[in-house]
This record gives sequence, structure tokens and C-alpha cells, in this order.
Amino acid sequence: MSKLEQLKTMTTVVADTGDFEAIAEYKPQDSTTNPSLLYKAAQMPAYRHLVEDAVSFGKDKGNNADEHARWTMDKLAVNFGAEILKIVPGRVSTEIDARLSFDTKATIARAEGLIDLYDQVGIDARQRVLFKIASTWEGIRAAEYLQKQGVHCNLTLLFSFTQAVACAEAGVTLISPFVGRILDWYKHAENVTGYPADEDPGVKSVTEIFNYYKRHGYETIVMGASFRSADEILELAGCDYLTIAPKFLAELAEADGPVPRKLNAEAARSMEIPSVSFDEPGFRWGLNEDAMATEKLSEGIRLFAADTHKLEDFTREICKNC
Repeated sequence: MSKLEQLKTMTTVVADTGDFEAIAEYKPQDSTTNPSLLYKAAQMPAYRHLVEDAVSFGKDKGNNADEHARWTMDKLAVNFGAEILKIVPGRVSTEIDARLSFDTKATIARAEGLIDLYDQVGIDARQRVLFKIASTWEGIRAAEYLQKQGVHCNLTLLFSFTQAVACAEAGVTLISPFVGRILDWYKHAENVTGYPADEDPGVKSVTEIFNYYKRHGYETIVMGASFRSADEILELAGCDYLTIAPKFLAELAEADGPVPRKLNAEAARSMEIPSVSFDEPGFRWGLNEDAMATEKLSEGIRLFAADTHKLEDFTREICKNC
């Protein structure tokens, strides 16, 4: 078997892309998107009809340009999500606007609006969609509420153990620790060109979270994300889920050789790992004490917000010509 086929025997593989052809080629269980991926996909001629449909929908909603843009963005996310769900047997992750990352009520309202849009195209969002929310204190509280309503959430932009513990205590379905972005920060901070795969700071972070969850019986799924190399991915073989970009899916599909399990839930259950808990002051202090997580969380929200602005501008240009 190829390395990708071996990896699939111990880890659920998720496609990190909005490109339907890539998803169909590598046959992942689930798929996930974000504003950056949607912006790239929306510019592909093959998906122009999905953008035009969203623009037409948004024009008939709301009373001003901002409301038109919001409805267009939500409809576009649902259009791509619905197409992806025709290919994958599992679920798709749909991002909540990153600009709402510090507004619990607005995040909940936006998720409820997306659920309605999915319902309109015949998809039961409670069964087949994970709503991606930034792992801020406010985002985690929104996810906690949504989970109690039967809505599954994917807590993204997660860089620290503190965030991971708070997400598990909130009962979220899945978290997405950003392996590669953690690596980026440490390479810059320590002025090094790289690390051995087993010493990669992002890999070590996910390993710590995975072992803690399994030791203390949390059902929250750990999905490593944002990889910089195939070696990072293979160092997390055995993780619950891994979301992988098409270029690494291709590399692993073409590679031979053994893929040993690196993370083991059964072994983690017998580890001596103390339980911890965070209230709001404890969460904010723990995040504050982690310079990498503080900086990368803020940066990630800004980058996703910037790509959302780009996507809005792109759809406005289409609107002028439709």
C-alpha cells in the first residue's frame, strides 16, 4: 500500500481544499474549507456558476451593501459545502466569519443562518456539517451553546493546550490544531531552518493534546491541520483525523514504505497526565502566557478576515457584470 493508504488505516483523512476534483481523486472521508481556500476556488472558471448563484441570492437579501455581501458569503459557503458533500461520505467543515470571533451571540446567529441555508438545499446540517469557529473564549462559548442544540462544531485556529482543554470541557465535536503555523513561529523565534520531524513543535503540541484527551476520556476529535511537510503528517499517524492539502495527499499517494503508528489512544489512557480546568480568567491568562498561541491566533483571525474581504470584493465585481 502507498503511505496514504496505510495512513487511512489508522487515521481519518480529510481533504483541506475547496477543489472538488482533488477531493474526488483522493477519496477522503471528510473535507474542510476556509476563506483562503474558498477565495482560490471561487476564481476557478469551473466553479463560476456557484459564485454567480451566490451573488444572485445575496442581491435579493438585506437592505444595504453590507447585508447583501453577508448573504452572498454565506450562500457561497453553502454552495461549495453542498457540492463537496456530493463527493465525500462524511462531513464538510464550513467556516463562520472570522470577524465574529469575539462575538458569541453573532457567531451563534450566523451558524443558525447557515443551517437554514443548508436546509434549503436539502442537507441536514446537524448531521453533515461542522461549523468552524475560532478558538477564542467567545468562540468556544458559542460552540458550547451550539453543541447543546445538536450542532457540531470544529474549533479552528487552535495553537495551545489551554485552548484545547477549554474546547474539550465545552464538549465540542472537533478541534483543529494548526501544526505548520506553530512550526513557522518557532522557526522564526529560534532562528532555525527546521526541526527533526519528531521534535517539530507543532507535532509535539498535537501529541500532547491527543494524549491528554485520551487519558481523561474526552470525546472531542483531534484533527491536525496546516501542515508544512509530509513528514509532519506521518509523525501524527494514529491521530483521530488529519486534514491534508492536495499536494501532500499526492505526495503520500505516490510514496511507498512503512507508516508506523505514532499516536496510540490505548497507550495514552495509562499515562500519568494530571487533569486541569480553565475558567475565563484562567483561559485568558494561559493564552497570554503562550506568546506563540497569542500571536498566531490573532494573526490567523486577521488573515481569514482579510481573505473574506477579498472574496467579498471578488463577488462584488461579479455582481457588477451579472
